[in-house]
Amino acid sequence: MALMLVIVAASAQGEIVNKYFNQYADNDQFTKLSISSKMFSMFTQLEPGTPEEKEFLAAVAKIKGMKVLVGDSITNSATLYKQVNGEMDKAGFEELMTVSDAGETLRFCTKESNGVIQELTMVAGGKKKFLLMSIYGTIDLKSISKLARSMDVEGLKNLQKLDDKGNN
Repeated sequence: MALMLVIVAASAQGEIVNKYFNQYADNDQFTKLSISSKMFSMFTQLEPGTPEEKEFLAAVAKIKGMKVLVGDSITNSATLYKQVNGEMDKAGFEELMTVSDAGETLRFCTKESNGVIQELTMVAGGKKKFLLMSIYGTIDLKSISKLARSMDVEGLKNLQKLDDKGNN
């Protein structure tokens, strides 16, 4: 029974992002990024030079994947943003924070199981821009914030705000 619950939980991770990934797979207005668990596991083969690097590599090893769907000329971006957020609410995601700035809104949500974050999702929309991102696995927000700073993916820089919020 426990094994079945783990399998169901694992298959549900990234479900909303996968839906939109598939829906817009052939749409040239969107850029799609998918990073597999294999890529994250390759980080674990690096030799950490500092305790911070060791902590970062340990957290990255627990990530099972990441998907990003982004478009910067989406005419229905506000509608898409509202639609995705509605689905996230129905799927049991918990909001961590929302950032609104100059007609754009960014929302971070998590999905937990037994007190452990299994998925971190970010959705942003406004002014013809849309972004949907999911990081799934076993998630440590502080380490994910460090990962975000090291990657040049639009929207990920906002993960630092989660880390900043936690330190206040």
